[in-house]
Amino acid sequence: MSDITYIQGDATSPQAKGVKIVCHICNDVGGWGKGFVLAISKRWEEPEAEYRKWHSAGKDGGFALGAVQFVQVEPYIWVANMVGQRGIKRGSSGPPIRYEAVAQCLQQVGAKAQELGASVHMPRIGCGLAGGEWSEVEPLIQRHLVNIGVAVYVYDFE
Repeated sequence: MSDITYIQGDATSPQAKGVKIVCHICNDVGGWGKGFVLAISKRWEEPEAEYRKWHSAGKDGGFALGAVQFVQVEPYIWVANMVGQRGIKRGSSGPPIRYEAVAQCLQQVGAKAQELGASVHMPRIGCGLAGGEWSEVEPLIQRHLVNIGVAVYVYDFE
């Protein structure tokens, strides 16, 4: 179904030339301490520090479900903190993933990727702690990134 390139490896070591955006899903409660964010924090300090500042600023600072924060971590690498998860636990309304918010985030990532001439790199976003289904996420990536000409690499950690 897709023109997404699947790679065995670590999404924090993106395998492409040029500018790269590493995407991941964040929650809307300010939690940063489990899942893929640990790999991000191990490699770069800035995304976590900026996310925490952004969360503290609240709605006035643009922090909300469906929002994206772009943090440049190396000359050719950006991290996209995408708020696509409500809370951190499964509740009566299902898993924390919010597909509509993920779609809004991916639209913004697509625009930024086009602006920078960047490729996009990610694990299977939203399918770990957020509890999402790849069969729901993959078409969003297709629609909001691949269909506008952005090269997308999805990493399955070895």
